[in-house]
Amino acid sequence: MDYLKESNYIFCFMRDCREKGNIKERTLALRDTIDLLGGKWKICILRNLSFGTMRFKDLQETVVGITPKVLSKELQDLEQNLLITRTVNNTKPVTVSYAITEHAKHVEPVIEALLDFGLIHREKIKQTAKIAEPLTLR
Repeated sequence: MDYLKESNYIFCFMRDCREKGNIKERTLALRDTIDLLGGKWKICILRNLSFGTMRFKDLQETVVGITPKVLSKELQDLEQNLLITRTVNNTKPVTVSYAITEHAKHVEPVIEALLDFGLIHREKIKQTAKIAEPLTLR
């Protein structure tokens, strides 16, 4: 299935639903996933953690634009949904580190597909903007 072709994706999704016989259950599972990963920051946090364990401060620096309050809330949500683990390190001062769970590793291909699509889409928009720019007369 080519994830870059939206109509093909929707067709394949619906075909898979019919073949599996339970459109409602699969639709609810899709909505759950969207709710779980939705928002501006969760996917970015998970992608950063896919490279290894990180402390709160490191995450704050690598997830550009996120405030400490929002990062804290997003981390709590991800931990509650079993996508990350939180470890309090016995250091002075006390530090907290976060890591992606084995369960969350199933999301990594989805995140990479979103990243690939985002790069292709950004390039397409740039090309479209160049074409749409009015010609200036000299």
